[in-house]
Amino acid sequence: MRIALDAMGSDHYPVPDVYGGVLAARELNETILLVGDADVIKAELSKYDTQGLKLEIVPAAQVVTMTDKPGVVGKSKPQSSMHVGMNLVKGGLSDAFVTMGNTGAAHAIATLFTLRRIPGVKRPALSGIYPVGSGYIILLDLGANADSKPEWLAQFAVMGKIYAQNALGLPDPRIGLLSNGEEEGKGNQLIKDSSELIQRLPLNFVGNIEPKEIMQGKVDVIISDGFVGNIFVKTFEASASYISHLIRDELRRNVFSTLGALLARSAFQRVRKRTDTFEVGGAPLLGVNGVVIIGHGRSNEIAIKNAIRQASLAVKGRIIDSIREGLQQIPDLSTQDE
Repeated sequence: MRIALDAMGSDHYPVPDVYGGVLAARELNETILLVGDADVIKAELSKYDTQGLKLEIVPAAQVVTMTDKPGVVGKSKPQSSMHVGMNLVKGGLSDAFVTMGNTGAAHAIATLFTLRRIPGVKRPALSGIYPVGSGYIILLDLGANADSKPEWLAQFAVMGKIYAQNALGLPDPRIGLLSNGEEEGKGNQLIKDSSELIQRLPLNFVGNIEPKEIMQGKVDVIISDGFVGNIFVKTFEASASYISHLIRDELRRNVFSTLGALLARSAFQRVRKRTDTFEVGGAPLLGVNGVVIIGHGRSNEIAIKNAIRQASLAVKGRIIDSIREGLQQIPDLSTQDE
């Protein structure tokens, strides 16, 4: 397997990006293509023992920054590491592309300029994978489509099921529609119409769900429009960070709390590991005609290594072919390409 990595993607590129690529090459024994400024990548690679590792450098003359506007960067930087990496996938020279860069730009470049959509997909969806309980949940859409239609959400449900099955190893994933109430008939018109449509599909659809059901592990795939999904996931991440800081402050309040913290240190470390999104690393842009994994700009080398692992799982799970086949089995959702 050959996986292209955007070496100029993270907030602190190329340090965590290159190091993450080295770790992935070492642990996964796959070929990692480091895409970006060749001189910069070579200088960073020289810091590590790469003997025996399958690492290649693919030059890219431009860098997409976090402040670049998605609607402009597609045309203005055609030689960016994102363009080059995705074109490697398009040309069959790489099996997947991984980036910690500008999410909106990655979506625009993949959808409009390089990979395009899988035939039959109405709109690609940005997903996120989060540790909950003893497993993982996948949420989509997290912002690619602020205004959505019921048939789009139905396709998101199909694509989310396929990814959960083939990449996350869930045999019969439970699909839920994020709403303001679990009772049937709750929600705005989009939720009501989407629920009616999803019920007709061959899915394990559990109906409407509220955030409390998500945190209780009662669902595996959560579907929403991009506006609600983006707000939910930002609230989810901010709440986890707030609670973590609150616990840390309280444990430092006095000597007895500090002593208790030291005694429970290993337990706290296990909790942190179970809730750390860096243990997942990244999640797929579902619906584009190639495996694209996107992670946080603040990612460290561990997150980047794990994002590459997600790409490997997606390729092994034949995600693109499976989505194409899955949509073909649902004529009313796959015949019209908008």
